[in-house]
Amino acid sequence: MLKLPNPTPLRTTYASLALFSSAALLLTACSKPAPTIEPVRAVRVMTVSQSVTTEGLTYAGEVRARMESRLGFRVAGKLVRRQVDVGQRVAAGQVLAQLDVQDYQLAQEGARAQWTAATTQRDLAMADLKRFKELREQGFISGAELERREAALKAAQAQLDQAQAQLGSQTNLTAYTQLKADVSGVVTAVDAEPGQVLAAGTPVVRVAQEGAKDVVFAVPEDKLAAVKLGSVVALQQWGSDRVVTGQIRELAASAEPVTRTFMVKASLEKGVDWPLGATAYVNLQTPERAALNAIKLPTSALWLDGKQSAVWVLETGSMAVRAQHVQVDTADGNDAVITAGLQPGMQVVSAGVHVLSPGQKVTIYKEPGSGKKADAAVMPSTPDGK
Repeated sequence: MLKLPNPTPLRTTYASLALFSSAALLLTACSKPAPTIEPVRAVRVMTVSQSVTTEGLTYAGEVRARMESRLGFRVAGKLVRRQVDVGQRVAAGQVLAQLDVQDYQLAQEGARAQWTAATTQRDLAMADLKRFKELREQGFISGAELERREAALKAAQAQLDQAQAQLGSQTNLTAYTQLKADVSGVVTAVDAEPGQVLAAGTPVVRVAQEGAKDVVFAVPEDKLAAVKLGSVVALQQWGSDRVVTGQIRELAASAEPVTRTFMVKASLEKGVDWPLGATAYVNLQTPERAALNAIKLPTSALWLDGKQSAVWVLETGSMAVRAQHVQVDTADGNDAVITAGLQPGMQVVSAGVHVLSPGQKVTIYKEPGSGKKADAAVMPSTPDGK
């Protein structure tokens, strides 16, 4: 009889192999992944220094005429013609636009006809009174009859006065179909086009009167204390190096409902012929800021950490960066004025701040033409620095 081998050792071997594989997989799953090597980045740095700034607060404004009128018709009607465009100079009395005058002319003719009829009635009443006076002198009529003729003349005269007033009023309405400039100036805007039916008083054109000009700018609520009526400010037209002086002559009593800023007007010197609508910079020099010791950094060095402004400070010993919160007071051109958070002598990253993280290793970037090679640390490196 053939004897089969015992299957127990084979089963034991298979079980041992399965157990070993499971243990190997478990150890592999529980082991920590290899650490990610963070690249060493090359950055631009600058040494912090304190300086005296006398720039004050600077705002952008717009040159406007001191007096600007929105002109519209005193009567309603259809606009048939507009004779001026934006930027055109106009003289006092010049016709700017025309309404359809046909209906007003018909009404004027009707009023003239009523005036003619009333004049005829008045003349008949005068003739009757003259004739009845002669009859009364001859004793042919009573005194009461003469008094009735006198009353009839008075009534006819009153009707004539009424008709004459209506004719004058209708004549004025006909003349109001022409929109004329009240003063000499420049057309700054057009608010209506031919073909529109306008109500009385609807603005058609805006005319800036010749003469004095202002620079109008907006000031935020927290800086309003620095603006004083009558104070002298420095004004500079955009694209020009010429600086002139102006004076704060008007300050809004309430903030704008949308921007929540206060409108301020500074008068221009006589003889300064800046074009309307030009951009001008307004520099407010206050005693509190006349000699302000502050630190200036380029805006590229700032980044937002939550709700606070921050910069990256370079620790030269470890060549790593750390976040430092700073207080920004205002802007000076392309620089930010820092009043707290930094000390002179610190080294601050001035470019590439948005790719850094706390504790990250960095090297200082060298310009290609400086005689030294740019740091190769922009490439990932091994832990031993090779």
